[in-house]
Amino acid sequence: MMDEVVEEKTSMGELPHGGTYRDIKLRKVGIIYGDVGTTQFTFSVTGNVEQGDYVQVHSEKFGWVLGRVDEITRKTNLGIEKTYDLLQGNPVDVQERISATVVVIGYRDKKGLLQYPRVPFRVGSIVYLAEDRFIKKVIGIEDIKKTGAYIGRLFRYPGIPIYLDINAMVQKHVSILAKTGAGKSYLTGVLLEELLKHNVTAVVIDPHGEYSSLRYAAQKSKIHDDFGVKPRGYASKIKIFSPDSQLNQAKPLKFTLASMSPRELLNLMNLDARQFLIPLRKAMDLLKISRKFFTIRDIINILETEENNSLAPLMAQLEYLDEMGIFDLKGTRIDEIVVKGKLTTINLRGIPPDIQELVVQRLSMALFELRKRGKIPPLMLVVEEAHNYAPQQGRSSATKILRTIASEGRKFGLGLCIISQRPAKVDKNILSQCNTQIILKVTNPNDLKAIGNSVEGLTKGSLEEIQRLPVGVALVTGGNISMPLFVEIRPRETRHGGESVRVI
Repeated sequence: MMDEVVEEKTSMGELPHGGTYRDIKLRKVGIIYGDVGTTQFTFSVTGNVEQGDYVQVHSEKFGWVLGRVDEITRKTNLGIEKTYDLLQGNPVDVQERISATVVVIGYRDKKGLLQYPRVPFRVGSIVYLAEDRFIKKVIGIEDIKKTGAYIGRLFRYPGIPIYLDINAMVQKHVSILAKTGAGKSYLTGVLLEELLKHNVTAVVIDPHGEYSSLRYAAQKSKIHDDFGVKPRGYASKIKIFSPDSQLNQAKPLKFTLASMSPRELLNLMNLDARQFLIPLRKAMDLLKISRKFFTIRDIINILETEENNSLAPLMAQLEYLDEMGIFDLKGTRIDEIVVKGKLTTINLRGIPPDIQELVVQRLSMALFELRKRGKIPPLMLVVEEAHNYAPQQGRSSATKILRTIASEGRKFGLGLCIISQRPAKVDKNILSQCNTQIILKVTNPNDLKAIGNSVEGLTKGSLEEIQRLPVGVALVTGGNISMPLFVEIRPRETRHGGESVRVI
C-alpha cells in the first residue's frame, strides 16, 4: 500500500516550531476509529507505519498533538475452517485490516509546557507521521553539545541526535541495565568517551579489564560517518590501577591497615567477631602504639606468640590476605587515583571476589569522604557488575557505602553510574536513586518486572519491546529526557574491550 503524502493548507496559525502549516508536507498513515480516549486511541492503518513511530493528529481545540505507536495488530476474517481450504488449494476470500494503538504524548502550550489534550480526538481524524522538528519540540529534545553527552540518535529518526545532560547525570546518578551480550559495556564506553571529551573526572570499577581499551582508537567504518563520529584514542587521559599490577599491566593499588578497624577486617574475612575480635583488636592496638604503619605479616607475628590453637581460622585468613598483597606499609594515595579531567580504571581482572569487594568498599568510602571535604574534584564513580557489590539479597561489604553515595553523593558532586546484567539482583535502594536510566535488551521476567517498577512512563508495549530490542538500541529516560525514548547508540570512537572470545 503506497503512502499518501498530503500538503496541509489551513489558516490555523503557526507551527509550534515556527513556520506555517503550508510549509510542510505530512504523510498520511491512517484514520482514527472506535472509542477514543484522551490518553490513547486506535486508527486504521492506510500507510506505512511501524511500532515505535511517532504520529501527529490535529485537534480543533489544542492544535497538533504528538503520539507514539505502541502496538500494531493485523485483523483478518481467516478462521480455522478456511485454513483447511487453503491447504487443499481451494480459493479463499481473505479480508484483513491493520489497526494501530497510539499512546498520546501531548502538545506544547503557549508557555512551552507539555500538556495532554483534555478532549478526545474526533473519530475520522487523519493520522500523519510526525515531522522531526515537531517531535523534538514536543518531547523537548535539545542539541546541548556544550554540556551534553552525545550517545546516539532517536531510533528510526536519524535526523534527531540525543544528548544526555552531564550535570544531571552526575547530580542524579545513572543506571545501565541489559542482559549479557546486549551491548552494555559498549554503551558504557560511549558514555565514558563523552565524559573524557568534556573533561569530567571519573573512576571506573572494571571487574573484567574492559575499559583499558579506551586508550586506543577504533577502526574507522562507514557507520562512523553516518553518526558524525571520528575514531580517536584517549591514552593521555587514562590511568589504570590494579591490585595485581603485573597481570593487568597497571600501577599497583594498595591499602594500609591503619585506616581499618578490627571489626572491618573480620567482616572482610567472614569470621565471627565474637570469637576473634578481642585477640585481633589487641594485636592491632599493640602495633599502633609502636608504629604508624604495619602489615598483615606484623599482625600474624604477634598472634603467633599467643600459641592459641583456637586462633587457627583467623591465622589462615590473615595468611590469605597477606598472599593477596592488597595491604602494604604505604597505600596508594587518592590524589594519584583521582586526577581532574582524567579517567581512572580500577582493573580487577583475576582478583578474587572478596578482595574485589574490599577494593570497592575502601575506594568508595575514600572518594565519598574526600569529596565531602572538597579535597578531590567533582567526579563520576562507575561501577560495573554492580549486583556483585550491592546485591539485593546476600551481603557485600561495599553495599552500605554505595547506598550512602546513591542517597547523599549528589549533594557533594559525587555521581554514581550503576551497570548490571541483572537489574532484579541490584539493591533497590540504590537503583531507585538513579534518575537517568539506560536499558538495553532484557528478557528475564524478574528483571523486566524490576525495570517496569522503576521506570516512570513506560507503557506495556514499550516493556514488551525491550525484550526484542536489537543490539545497539537502548531505552533512555531521566535527566533532560522527560519521557522514555528508544535510542540507536552511536559507534565507539575507541576500541571495544568487551568483545566475546571466539572459541572456533
